[in-house]
Amino acid sequence: MIFKGALAGLVGVSAMTAAQAVEMRITGRRPSMVPGHVASKLLGLEPKDDEALARISIRMHWAHGITQGLMRAAIGRLGLRGPAAAGAHFALMWPGDAILYKVLGISPWPWQWSLEELAPDVLHKGLFVVATNAAYDRLP
Repeated sequence: MIFKGALAGLVGVSAMTAAQAVEMRITGRRPSMVPGHVASKLLGLEPKDDEALARISIRMHWAHGITQGLMRAAIGRLGLRGPAAAGAHFALMWPGDAILYKVLGISPWPWQWSLEELAPDVLHKGLFVVATNAAYDRLP
């Protein structure tokens, strides 16, 4: 169950990362440093410059995606599959992330985000959940 969840999370974060790269190329949006800020706050890190923050951010992005696959595994243990599992996964993950960002002082509440901040976050995390759940449901 743990390996299957982690592998599904890896598939999901790979799909999300590819989609983000395409979207950023089209829109000109810069990569988000939110994962780096989260990791820095949680681990007590003090990146010395933007380059160090970017390295932390990339690592946290992948670690978060893989560990979110474990949440999908827990949902699977409850017997949920398909769209119901994906819906539950998104309903747990997205608000949890938003609350964490607020509690850590990284961002305001999501209803205070601009459309340019909110849309990519919801869309990319939605894609992550769909890809993670599809992989989880198909893995032996």
